[in-house]
Amino acid sequence: MFCLCVETSSRKEPCLPVLWFALLLQDLVWESDDGQCPSPLHFNISHTSSLIACGVTVNSPIGIDVEEKQRKIKNNILAFARRYFSLYEVEHLSAISDSEVQRQEFVKLWILKEAYVKALGRGFSAAPFKTFTIHEKDATNSGASEVVVESSDHPVSLTNNWQFGLFELASSHYAAVCMEKDKTSDVAMRVPMRLTVRKTIPFVEDICISGTDAVVPIAGLIKQV
Repeated sequence: MFCLCVETSSRKEPCLPVLWFALLLQDLVWESDDGQCPSPLHFNISHTSSLIACGVTVNSPIGIDVEEKQRKIKNNILAFARRYFSLYEVEHLSAISDSEVQRQEFVKLWILKEAYVKALGRGFSAAPFKTFTIHEKDATNSGASEVVVESSDHPVSLTNNWQFGLFELASSHYAAVCMEKDKTSDVAMRVPMRLTVRKTIPFVEDICISGTDAVVPIAGLIKQV
């Protein structure tokens, strides 16, 4: 199970990002009857205007990235994409005639790629965005499409080992999550990412918003719990 915690500001005036989304990906068991050490805890943090997101899981590396839906791109989008994205991704964006839809697709691609390199534990320079491609597979019976990665460096291992979730938060932000698949399961199985989302205003509010209009899945196999 994956938990996302979101912290929001309770003040109207400008302030530092204070919106927390916490994502718990697996049941946390910190004590062991047989004396063995508990499974390692993994977490990742991202922030943007008025929002901080923290993803937490056990025994599975995780990366998370968030961005405002209305984030403006100063550069020409296609020129910027040709500099950082793979050829497939550039062609995908070039095929979109509506400039606003193109901008939104660019933002979603960017945060998916950010989440991936963060899950790998490598920085931007160590995992250049041009060396791998993010795209969606055909939709499942539930109507959800699966997000996959194809790497020019390690085309087999990296493609099979990772799963993605892409969704809207509070109708104002996009969030992307990448986590390593359970090594004990068949890599061919399409197991949904179990997602719990909590919204937090420190000392004011802490509520679970999974399954509400505040969390809208866009792509990826996601099960909100």
